[in-house]
Amino acid sequence: MTEQRLAIAQTLLALESILDRERAALLDGDLAALAPLMEEKAALLDDMPESDPVTPETLQPLQVKLHRNQELFDHALAGIRIVAGRLDAMREVRKSMNIYDAHGKRETIEDTEKSTLEKRA
Repeated sequence: MTEQRLAIAQTLLALESILDRERAALLDGDLAALAPLMEEKAALLDDMPESDPVTPETLQPLQVKLHRNQELFDHALAGIRIVAGRLDAMREVRKSMNIYDAHGKRETIEDTEKSTLEKRA
């Protein structure tokens, strides 16, 4: 095996390892761990030699892991969006309340009082 092929094989193994750690972080909800892993992936791909083509069979395990992790990213992002929407709705509930009059017409009652936090010694 040439030095270049050995370097490619080592890079692919390192990428697989990063993808496994990325999956674990996504499953654990450790979103803070994702940015450093992305930087590691980018650095590995930048250093990958380009002159010796890699076969599709060699990349197939990486493609499977990349697809799996992309689905986890998508689900995590959807969850974050749902939580953000729920928090917005809760903030709105604190600001106003919708009621219906005797004719079924909706009216909004705004909260005019500012909420304050009282500190006691």
